[in-house]
Order: sequence, then C-alpha cells, then structure tokens
Amino acid sequence: MKKIEHYYSADLEWVEPFAKQLEGKVDGNFIIVPESIQTGTRYILDCGEGIIAYYIDVKYHKDLHLIQKNLSNDFVGIYYNLTEGEAQLSTNNFMNDIGRWKYNLAVIDAALESEYYVKKGSTTFALCIFIKKSMIETFAIKNNIHLRDIDKMTNPKKNTIVRFDRMSSDSFHILTDLRKLKVGGPVFDLNLTGSIHMLLSNYLKKMALNRVIIQMVNKTDLKKIIATQMFLIEHIKEPFPSIHIMANMANMSESKFKNLFKKITGMTPNAFFMDNKMIMAKELIESKQFSISQVSDELNFTNNSYFASKFKEHFGLSPKVYLKQL
Repeated sequence: MKKIEHYYSADLEWVEPFAKQLEGKVDGNFIIVPESIQTGTRYILDCGEGIIAYYIDVKYHKDLHLIQKNLSNDFVGIYYNLTEGEAQLSTNNFMNDIGRWKYNLAVIDAALESEYYVKKGSTTFALCIFIKKSMIETFAIKNNIHLRDIDKMTNPKKNTIVRFDRMSSDSFHILTDLRKLKVGGPVFDLNLTGSIHMLLSNYLKKMALNRVIIQMVNKTDLKKIIATQMFLIEHIKEPFPSIHIMANMANMSESKFKNLFKKITGMTPNAFFMDNKMIMAKELIESKQFSISQVSDELNFTNNSYFASKFKEHFGLSPKVYLKQL
C-alpha cells in the first residue's frame, strides 16, 4: 500500500506538492501520475470566487492510503465520489464506505484530518469542490438560497461541518453528463465551472430545506436500502417490481421501506426506478444504435407514447426532438 500525506486548499498551492507525493508532475491543469499507481485523469481548475474544482477519473493499480492534513481551516471540501470497488473515508474517529452505492457525498471541514483508503482494481470517478468558508454565504445570497445558521457554518472557529450523505438525482445527472466530455480546454473548463456552480447550488438548497441527513438512519437499514437500489438498477430494463417484493427483500414492512427509501434517496422507489430508467434511455438514444421505438421496447415501456411522455417530463424534450438535437 502506498501511503501519502498531503493537504488541500481553496487555491492551487496544494497541487504541486500533491503531485510529487504521487510520484507524478503537473502539466497545465493535469496531474500526471505513473501508470504503476493509476491510469486515467486528474484535472484541476480554479473556478474563481474562492472555488477550486478537482476532477478525478482513474483506475488504481496499487492500494492507496491518503492522509489529509490541511494547512488552513478556511475552506470546506465537498466530495462527490462514484467509486466502483473498495474505498473508505475516515475522519473524526469514524469510518464510512464510499462509492457509487454507498455514501457518495462527503462534506468535510478543512480543520479536520481525514484518511482515504482505496483498493487496487477500484475505479474512481469523483469531483471534489474546495470552497472558502467566506464565499459560501456570498454564493448562497447570489443564488437566492436562505441558509439558517450560516454564520456558524462559515465561522472557521466552529469547525462543525462533517456530513456523509448520498447525492441527489440532479447531482448524479450533472456528473454523468460532465463525464461524457473530453477533459481539457476552454469548452470543458466552461462545462466544469458550470457543473460546480450547479452542484453547489443543489447542495445548499438541500441544506436550506433541512432534509434528514443520512447519519440518522440505522446502518443495517441503510445497507438494506442500498441493496434494493442496486437491485433496481440491475433490473432497470424490466418493469418495476412491486413495493411488496422490495419490502420483503429488505425484510421491512411496506410503510417502513417506503419511508426509509425516500429518506435516504430523497425519492420514492418508483421515482428512483423511473429516474434511472430515463438515464439509460437518454444514453441509448445518444448511442444512435437504436430507434426510439427500440429504446422504448428495450426498457419495457407499455407503448411508445408513454415512453415519450416520461422522457419529455424528465428532460424537457421529446425523444424525437432530443435525437434531432444530437
């Protein structure tokens, strides 16, 4: 296992030392790392207004243990992490599994040390946002977001920000769309900056609504709900299984299952299933390998009209119009 001690910040001072710790170098906005450690892309962008974006899309060829000890406590790190494989993040004397089907959103105060473990063979797609605490309130005001107790959140002496959560469906869409772009250059930078602003806005709005956070869910129940999410994704081309079947899988009453599923995902089981079915529909249309009718059949819609109406409901365009725009 390769052990690395490093720091982040809401400027670019951390990039060169971090690259050296990874036995790599900085080339423009890219961190180039030896293939013996990883293959893939690490990209950094100063988005202005005290915000740094760190884009990661890599496969690990060595176990890594990254110890984060920041030199400044004037920022917050927001980590969107869709790792497939084994990864864990620990801070403040507790550890959580991180990844696509586990906790995939972590918000950690810069004043706190954290450790990240990732196993060889794992693939990570992640977007990290480092934002100065002093800019959070400015950003919220600019985007008409009212946050209670924002003075506590942005006061460096409080050091209270530690959240492990699951990202919203909107955030997941933003990340998957960003991943389809070629990394680097003005067009990508523009899209990356826009994505960062949308993610920050979505998350701060979620905080403003004071939605129940995932720490309040029993870990055993959380594991069961995540297992049902995985089941739905694995059978996304099929019709929706009944709530009765899903509740039995989770060994819960139907009412408990529906309540916990919505608490953890922010969506009902049916809405979660349809949302992900629409993501696949969009990707199948983008591949241009299927007709709209074939996509509808592939995803087991009862008829093409119903498919078209659900697609337009999700994306604001009919499948035909979307295909023409492509």
